[in-house]
Amino acid sequence: MRKAKMILDRDYVLSRVDKRIFGSFIEHLGRAVYTGLFEPGHPQADEEGFRKDVLKLVRTLDVPVVRYPGGNFVSGFNWEDSVGPREKRPRRLDLAWKTTETNAFGLHEFCSWAGKAGTEVMYAVNLGTRGPKEAREVVEYCNHPGGTALSDLRKKNGAKDPFNIRLWCLGNEMDGPWQMGSKTAYEYGRTANEAAKLMKWTDTTIETVACGSSSTEMKTFGEWEYTMLSECYDNIDYVSLHRYYGNPHNDTPDFLASSINLDSFIRTVVSICDAVKGKKHSGKTVNLSLDEWNVWYHSNQQDQELYKREPWGSALPLLEDVYNFEDALLVGLMLITILKNADRVKIGCIAQLVNVIAPIMTRAGGGAWAQTIYWPLMQASRYGRGFSLLPQCASDLMDTTHYSDVPVVDAAAVLDDRGAVTVFAVNRDLKEGAELTLDLRAFGTMRLESHSVLHHDDVKAVNTEENPDNVRPRDVPAYMEDGKVILPAASWNVLRLIPEKP
Repeated sequence: MRKAKMILDRDYVLSRVDKRIFGSFIEHLGRAVYTGLFEPGHPQADEEGFRKDVLKLVRTLDVPVVRYPGGNFVSGFNWEDSVGPREKRPRRLDLAWKTTETNAFGLHEFCSWAGKAGTEVMYAVNLGTRGPKEAREVVEYCNHPGGTALSDLRKKNGAKDPFNIRLWCLGNEMDGPWQMGSKTAYEYGRTANEAAKLMKWTDTTIETVACGSSSTEMKTFGEWEYTMLSECYDNIDYVSLHRYYGNPHNDTPDFLASSINLDSFIRTVVSICDAVKGKKHSGKTVNLSLDEWNVWYHSNQQDQELYKREPWGSALPLLEDVYNFEDALLVGLMLITILKNADRVKIGCIAQLVNVIAPIMTRAGGGAWAQTIYWPLMQASRYGRGFSLLPQCASDLMDTTHYSDVPVVDAAAVLDDRGAVTVFAVNRDLKEGAELTLDLRAFGTMRLESHSVLHHDDVKAVNTEENPDNVRPRDVPAYMEDGKVILPAASWNVLRLIPEKP
């Protein structure tokens, strides 16, 4: 039996958790929108063509914010194409994903969908092939009450009231040569500064997110953040991070250890933000937006074959990773890492929400179901609101192919406003259970109310439309003796502790 210990104190608080860390992302890519969110004529479609079965799954996740409309797509996107009468909207080549965009679903439709889903909109502007002028104009179109050409155009197009979008992304992955209109750090920093300035002059209530490095593998990582922030620090509120992991060599222990890399990535970008803060003698703190994160590798080869068969097709089934149980464990570990950095990570968007590397899958004309990764995200969103605690943790260690001294048990804890403590814990050991000792000395007498376990004997097990519950959490007996709880081998655990009534 493996051993681990976590000491918690109600006064050792890292930060209040910003609910937006449980957000997601919808890009005009593959079937995320068409036959994902939007499928007129489907048996489950509502009067606007939105799939009600998808909306139900999204509402169960309680997604607080969704980034839209990209992604790589946004760097060649004209926002004006997506408004006005549908029959007059132009069809455009999307160079990012080598497909054709019909614009049948656009800005108004997405804002309406977001209202039904109970989520806020995080809108991305094009700073690749366009610039500050167009960025400012879409803010006016969306948020200005009326009396100007753009705000009155919004009204003419059916939205009397402003959309009141508060969170804005200043482009996407502008350091990447794959990006339309990619820039150097200095070029982007200057452009982002001017865009944010004009956008905030248009609406003083908005927040802006500047593009950080696309990954830690970029040769300019670190230098990009420092140079970019030196140009736009005063006018932006967050720096974005994007991080994906894969297991192409079928090395499960190493795969499950990769959340350590995410923690290092976060801490490095925090240090650079604070270095620029110091250089500028600023009293303002720039926080982080982890607005693309997930497992992504299963679909790479099949996408290449698809492009050969259907060049410039519309709503092609691209990036449709079928997630297995080990992917769910890593998603859980990444959520734990995000919670342990909740003092600086204020926004998180799992990429993406439906069909495209997503927790939710649909069949055109058919059903919708939850993939394996849906479950840790749902439970973290449901029980991870409140205060992220600063625990003292000790665990048996293990070594993997690329990582040393990896904790066998990784865990985070959240104290909610009612005094309940939720511990999220993953046992990385594939064969042995782990005895987790919870020291709650500062909480008085606490009772283990529930223990939910996500486990499957086959780490490659998946969910399908025919068998949607193959991998899902199960409640086990809530048994804790002397603070000790058993975590099964290879498991995601949610432990709910409540004060014992006197």
